[in-house]
Amino acid sequence: MSAQIISDDQSWNLIIIGGGTSGLAAAAFAGERTDRVLLVDAAPTIGGTLLVAFGQLSAAGTKLQAEKGIVDSAERHYAEALRISRGTIDADLARLAIFNAGSTFDWLMDNGFDVLPECPSIESAHEPYEVARYYWGKELGLSILKVLEKGVRKNEAEGRLTIRTGTRVEHLLQDAHGKVIGVETVDASGGRRRCLARNVVLACGGYAANPEMFQRLNGHPLYVKSAYSYAQGTGLDLGVAAGGYLRGHEKYLSNFGWLLENDQFPSPVLGRANTSPNNRQPWEIYVNTEARRFIREDEPSVDVREHCLLKQPQLRYWIIFDQGIFDQAPPIVYGWTREQMSEAFNVKFPFRRAATLEALARDIGIDPATLVRTVATYNAGQAAARDEFGRLHMPAPIARGPFYAIRQQGGSVTSTVGLAVNSELQVIRKDGTAIPGLYAAGEILGSGQLQGNAFVGGMMATPAMVFGRLLGERLAAAAI
Repeated sequence: MSAQIISDDQSWNLIIIGGGTSGLAAAAFAGERTDRVLLVDAAPTIGGTLLVAFGQLSAAGTKLQAEKGIVDSAERHYAEALRISRGTIDADLARLAIFNAGSTFDWLMDNGFDVLPECPSIESAHEPYEVARYYWGKELGLSILKVLEKGVRKNEAEGRLTIRTGTRVEHLLQDAHGKVIGVETVDASGGRRRCLARNVVLACGGYAANPEMFQRLNGHPLYVKSAYSYAQGTGLDLGVAAGGYLRGHEKYLSNFGWLLENDQFPSPVLGRANTSPNNRQPWEIYVNTEARRFIREDEPSVDVREHCLLKQPQLRYWIIFDQGIFDQAPPIVYGWTREQMSEAFNVKFPFRRAATLEALARDIGIDPATLVRTVATYNAGQAAARDEFGRLHMPAPIARGPFYAIRQQGGSVTSTVGLAVNSELQVIRKDGTAIPGLYAAGEILGSGQLQGNAFVGGMMATPAMVFGRLLGERLAAAAI
């Protein structure tokens, strides 16, 4: 028998589900403007992905840019996001995020954000912007959390906001016309409540820690274990059950690879190989599971590299080289010395070494004859300075044993698919009509809506905070 449902002791002006980037921003701004705001989170503490995230932000036209003489605008930022995504972002949502990013970032700075001194920066692991508009805090995602939590705790202390952690939302409550009028919650002790509200915001994150949902929605396994553990996709189920739908399935994109600890997926990350020609020109070649090269290894565009990997079986490849390259080339693993790399071969999972190419191929599970032909073709192109893929940097052949392979596994650590919303951030049905009383913000929208089928720098944490702020302001005003 289920526990008895008890009525809450009051109705709420606003219920926010999820205490991460969007939810905390919504709670901070709503609590400044109205009372009876309820924030619930399934985790034992607030913070969400900010507890583990890099926290990269991007914003144009900020006061910090002006102080450093950087000329920028939201219009230019938006144009660059369109360029990088090749027009695959949701134009309305991208404009909403980008044209409110500058003022949101300025608010963050005014409230004590400990931005690194080199910011705004143009450096990024993604396809670059043309203007320096990246920002990081000294403690990465925790730096953002500290500012948002300060505002939230102030509202809580003043009695305008109630926070309930360790509390799951099991159902959205709807009236006969489909309007969302509240939630049903279950706390850690099993106690149930029906909480009524004027409006509900779904800000409970994505599904990047749910292997079954990840595979089902993305069409690829969840290879990497690095997401916030409470990113289970429950908010997507709540939104769909209320009449919403999911979009962005076609926009999944893999990054260019990690070194994983094992092949029990999702696997923890062991390290990262430096495959960026802008930082380290390649000496090695890359071969896929068919033992064939699939890209010029010195391709300068990270977006091109990522889309090439997306076409490879299992999103997997090996970095292949010989003893001469091992001795001469800069170490390819970030933060590792040549000695550390030497100790890893045939000891740690991604690192293999063998006396011959044939033995190496058998060890890593690819066809020996094909690998031998692939290396021979590369060596001939290297000798003639005419590579079949157009590669330019070819300092040495792969010819002197022993031979080495480092296994790279592509994948994504974000949720591509998300709830469909309109430009007012209302959750919508497939016919485009809004579900009254229900809004969504943050990773629950999916990276595909704000980044398209590319990785557009800063377009995860920034829109999450911007949309939370906008909903907090607007829905608080509606409650007055």
